[in-house]
Amino acid sequence: MDGRLQSPAPTAPAGLSRRAQRFVETEGLRVHRQDLRLYHDAWIEHGVPAAEIERATAFQDRWGGLALPPSAFYEGGPRILDADCPEETPGGGWAFPVGDCRVSMAYSFEVGPDGAFGINADRWTPLHASADGWVESLALAAHARRAAATVTRITRGDVDALDLSAFDPVPEVQGVTDSWWRGNDSLIAVYRGEAVGLDAPQCLEAHVYEGLGEWGPHGG
Repeated sequence: MDGRLQSPAPTAPAGLSRRAQRFVETEGLRVHRQDLRLYHDAWIEHGVPAAEIERATAFQDRWGGLALPPSAFYEGGPRILDADCPEETPGGGWAFPVGDCRVSMAYSFEVGPDGAFGINADRWTPLHASADGWVESLALAAHARRAAATVTRITRGDVDALDLSAFDPVPEVQGVTDSWWRGNDSLIAVYRGEAVGLDAPQCLEAHVYEGLGEWGPHGG
C-alpha cells in the first residue's frame, strides 16, 4: 500500500483529453494499489536496474489501482491497471506487466522498453505508444458506443479492404499496431494486435461506428 488513503472516485491524471478525463472520473474506480517502492531493494538484489524500477513506479503512481470498463477487444484488457516487477525481454530492454487479464488469455499486458502499452504473446506487440493512449482508446470506444446509430463488426480480410482515405487518424490514442480513424459522421477502430502478436490473421477486427452526427468529428 502506498500509505495514502485512496478515494474510490479517481482523479484523472494530467495530460489526457477532456473525453478521457471524464471517462476516468465517471466510469473508473480506484482500488488498493501496491507501493512498488517497498520492493525496490529486493528487486535491485535480483538484478533489476534502478531505472526500470523507477519506470514501473512512475506508471504505478499514475495508473496503479485504476479499474476501468472493459475494452471492446482483447477480452476486455487488464482488470485493474497495476505494475509489477520488470523483466528483461528476449529482444533486449526491459518490460513490466500492467495488470491481470479479466479472463484466461494467450498473452499478458505490458509496458515495453520504449514505454509503449501492448501485449506479450509469441512476440512483443505495442498497441499504443503509451498507457495514456490505451486509456484514450477505451474512452473513445465508450463515447462511440453511446453516440453511434449503428455499430458494424468487420473481420479478417475485410478489415484491410476498408477505405480509410476519407478518414483522419485520431492522434490522442497514440496508435501503433491498433488505430482509430475519424470520418465526417463516423469512427473506426482497427484492432491488429492479436493478428500480429499471435501471427493469427483471423483475429484481425475493426469496429465501425456510424451515425454519430455532431459527436463524430470531435467529441473530445
